[in-house]
Amino acid sequence: MRRRDFLQGVAAGTLTFFFATPAGAAPIVPTRPSTYPEDFNAYLKISADGRVSCLVGKVELGQGAMTVLAMLVAEELELDPAQVDMVLGDTDLCPWDMPTGGSLTMWHTAPVLRGAAAEARAVLLRMASKALGAPVSGLTLKDGAIWVKEAPAPRITFGELVKGRKMERHLGKVKPKPLSDCTLIGRRVPRKDALAKVTGAAKYAGDLRLPGTLHACILRPPAQGQTLVAADTAAAERVPGVRIVRDGTLLAVLHPEPDTARKALALVKGTFEGTEPDVDDVRIYQYLVDKAAPGQRVVISRGDIAAGEKRAATVVEGEYRNAYESHATLEPHTSVAKWEAGRMTVWASTQSPFVFRDSVAEALKLAPDKVHVIAQFVGGGFGGKLVGPDAVEAARIARQVPGVPIQVAWNREEDLFLDGYRPAAVVKLRSGLDAGRGAITFWDSTVAGVSQGEAELSYEMQTNRYQAPTVPGLHPLKVGAWRAPNAHTNAFARESQLDALAAKAGLDPVTLRRRLITDARLLRLLDLAVETFGWEPAPGPTGRGIGLACGAWRQGLVVAIAQVSVDKATGKVMTERFLEAVDVGLVVNPDGARQQVEGAITQCIGQALSEEIRFKGGRILDKNFDTYLLPRFSAIPRIEVVFADNATTVTQGIGEPPVVPVAAALANALFDATGARVTHVPFTPERVLAALKLVPAS
Repeated sequence: MRRRDFLQGVAAGTLTFFFATPAGAAPIVPTRPSTYPEDFNAYLKISADGRVSCLVGKVELGQGAMTVLAMLVAEELELDPAQVDMVLGDTDLCPWDMPTGGSLTMWHTAPVLRGAAAEARAVLLRMASKALGAPVSGLTLKDGAIWVKEAPAPRITFGELVKGRKMERHLGKVKPKPLSDCTLIGRRVPRKDALAKVTGAAKYAGDLRLPGTLHACILRPPAQGQTLVAADTAAAERVPGVRIVRDGTLLAVLHPEPDTARKALALVKGTFEGTEPDVDDVRIYQYLVDKAAPGQRVVISRGDIAAGEKRAATVVEGEYRNAYESHATLEPHTSVAKWEAGRMTVWASTQSPFVFRDSVAEALKLAPDKVHVIAQFVGGGFGGKLVGPDAVEAARIARQVPGVPIQVAWNREEDLFLDGYRPAAVVKLRSGLDAGRGAITFWDSTVAGVSQGEAELSYEMQTNRYQAPTVPGLHPLKVGAWRAPNAHTNAFARESQLDALAAKAGLDPVTLRRRLITDARLLRLLDLAVETFGWEPAPGPTGRGIGLACGAWRQGLVVAIAQVSVDKATGKVMTERFLEAVDVGLVVNPDGARQQVEGAITQCIGQALSEEIRFKGGRILDKNFDTYLLPRFSAIPRIEVVFADNATTVTQGIGEPPVVPVAAALANALFDATGARVTHVPFTPERVLAALKLVPAS
């Protein structure tokens, strides 16, 4: 499918209502991590023609970083965002930054960048004051020029003031404009990357065709945990134009044409050794529970659990599971590397340019300044491209063929095999509700597979206990960063358990949460979600198929409401409607934030209903999207997004918060539709049918 067709399909498949947050008095607090440069020149350069370049170590993953960061610079310098040229993720040009993940862009980088732009504005005004012979207080600026307020002429431009040189004057910490004076923050602004992406002009690492490029296809073991010990390459070497490169356990077949390299690789006979784990995708849950048991530790404890259980009038016990899941990015891992003049240059699909740089340097035993990483547009990351094994592979091969660009582009089978998966997990919960149905008397949670991160929410609980294991090497498969995996797993368990308590006590799920919530922000968000959805809740199951869940990531809060239909003959679940009410503080770019939430909901519908890595030992059974099932366009419902009007909370990132409550809301909606409690993500038709068999006959 062409990229344009995909985008048109997404647009046609969703209906979104947006309620904009006005640019009120909410703060974007300039919290500058100590490792960030202090000099604003590190972030901003003004050329002789007056163009402003913004240099940031973040990358554009499709999440809109390029646009929202340009908006912040333009806001302070009174420019149109189109006048700001963004340079992202080039380790030679950009200041060091943390990875583009964990919703850090708006939380960490944005305040630093805004502070730099504010200082640059103040310096430019002082330079103009001297040039124009007028006090700073009497000057104004717009579109790259400064003049006396009462006399529009003469004007002096940024380019004339700076002349392409570094600005030497520094004023220290300068406060950004008050939000009451802002004209861009909170407004809809066209995406800076939109035209390039819809026309196909945007360059991804796989699009690069540097002169003389050789494509590298790498010999893989049949199972995770195995490594190459010997190889017969004679047949492959007889293919015209083929070169074989070996570096320890890494063996690559090189050719100018990728298809020829792949065909020649099939002629290589490898011998591998290593032990596969004795487990599969069915037995993995008991495997995790058993292996974690000796390392279980109490991480949070308040009150006497046994006494709390005695006070309970309603007790529910549940076990909640989620499978291993792949990042399943549309663009597999891809990097190009070239070794030249004692320096390695890597063009990468990456969320972490500086992590990639350091990984390549370590692998090649080079100083970091001998490695130059240039980030390209990224076709999806979701945490999977925080690490760069493909970049290291490309660099190791390129080191052996100096001056020749080497492209390593994993195919789909490699991407599913080599991924660092979202961890499979088991959460065991036991909890009780008092006779007045307004207080949790005890809450006892034990997890295996993830941590207890974000397991707690602002609910009143008289006693609670959370246990999690400290067991190195717990997982038999490679696991890695994902979008809020701990919060996601724990929210699914917590919100399903609350729903079960409410149903057993004869309460509707909204009333129970209103009685338990202790955070005024979350309570307002709950009311906003229920009102916008137009829902009159009742004790479940009602047959209407509407479910609710709450979630949090750092200070970002989300309330999700889902509506589903269930085919009781096949077990297939169809999401009919999905709403999220989101509070992440001040929303700088409403369109970008809404798109982030829509994307998160879309991804997590697949995660909740169909996506699962199947394996036996170290062998990954899913090799492509014919069995690893992403949500199709037909599975995407009417999506609605509403933002809280929050004028007090520090602006949060929005990559993680909206994913947290999706699976729980769908599970609770499924219960409301059928009376079946499905506790295993994903909710495959087989699991739904099994749960339906447990529903008592009415």
